[in-house]
Amino acid sequence: MSRRNLILLIIVLIILSATIVGYLYSRTPEPAVPGEDTGTNFFSRFNPFGKNGGSNAPTPTPDTPEPNIPTPDEVAAVKLKKVSTLPIAGYIVFQKERLKEVPLVPAEEQTPPASPTKPKAPLTEFAPAIRYVERMTGNVYANWADKIDGYKFTSTEIPKVYEAFFGTKGDAVFMRYLKLDGKTIQTYFGLMPKELLGADKSGNNQVKGSFLPDGIGDMSISPDTAKAFYLFNSGDGVAGVVLDIAGNKKTQVFDSPFTEWITSWPSAKLITLTTKASGAVPGYMYAINPDRKDLAFILGGVSGLTTLTSPSGKLVLYTDSNLSLNIYNIDTKTASALALRTLPEKCVWGAGSDVIYCAVPKATPPGSYPDVWYQGEVSFNDQIWKIDVASGNTTLLIDPLALGEEIDGIKLALDEKGAYLLFINKKDSLLWELELK
Repeated sequence: MSRRNLILLIIVLIILSATIVGYLYSRTPEPAVPGEDTGTNFFSRFNPFGKNGGSNAPTPTPDTPEPNIPTPDEVAAVKLKKVSTLPIAGYIVFQKERLKEVPLVPAEEQTPPASPTKPKAPLTEFAPAIRYVERMTGNVYANWADKIDGYKFTSTEIPKVYEAFFGTKGDAVFMRYLKLDGKTIQTYFGLMPKELLGADKSGNNQVKGSFLPDGIGDMSISPDTAKAFYLFNSGDGVAGVVLDIAGNKKTQVFDSPFTEWITSWPSAKLITLTTKASGAVPGYMYAINPDRKDLAFILGGVSGLTTLTSPSGKLVLYTDSNLSLNIYNIDTKTASALALRTLPEKCVWGAGSDVIYCAVPKATPPGSYPDVWYQGEVSFNDQIWKIDVASGNTTLLIDPLALGEEIDGIKLALDEKGAYLLFINKKDSLLWELELK
């Protein structure tokens, strides 16, 4: 065979081999039959990684949507909810009975079938209820912590209520506002009708009551909401009176020539009085047992002192003009510092006196505290923190600013089971709640 013919033959063989190999490599394999060895393809023995050079897992198509996994901030946004849409003067959260929402089930699917002659009694449950006073009109609104669907409960109008307190589990209300002279504080004490299960929510209920003495400087409600303590001007000083709300009985338990006090009623046998705070002067805290009508010194000599006593009556959360949080033990007379900086007015104790929840400023502009915050010269953007009292450990629960909400939290409260934390935003007086569990 000539050299020329040999070269032609080699070229033909190369082309033929390449064609066969290309066909075997590119053809679609037949569906595998159960029990057969699917690895008998020619190239499968020498190219175990397949045509894609990777694993045997299918490659997602470009139009396949990615899983919708919520971010931590989105989860937090669901737990942080606005309760009121209008500015409020005050609120209460308490356990209240309501009808259960039972899904309807066709009679033929019920086990056992429902009796047509003896219907079942409606099922009820206890849930955290909220009542609050709308600032501009004095109307009382009602809501539930676990489902925000508020409605107007009363129609009695008292314009421009600055501060409101509730007693007897939300059935009594104290509304505080300025008289026409613009400087005299007037306090209206009223009772509301009890709300019946399944009653029409017309909002036409009336608040009926009377006025307390003019010029009440400060007031607080007992832990069981059955009593109120308030201070009013008496001669050259002030007198402190305990009001039994249900019986409208008044008992004087305190008097002082000094008139500037902030009161609190943290436990049944303990009412606290703290001098109104200024960063320029030392503050002092005292306690009264309303049964014995005595006055006892607790702590003092702290510039800018503000306080918040635990439900046990044994621990005092306090701060100084640097906003440094501390816990003072009344029994041992010792104090321990916490790692956070805020005011006790921006905190609430847990029912067991073992935890504290606080609205903590992300930053504190320069100024004399707490004066500049009281006077509205400074406003904070707060985070919500939890403090373990025994260990002092602090946990960040939520940063509202990361969710686009600017909140300066005040008047914090917990529901009875500690599942919801409520607070008012000092910036606009709207009510918020944070689900904790």
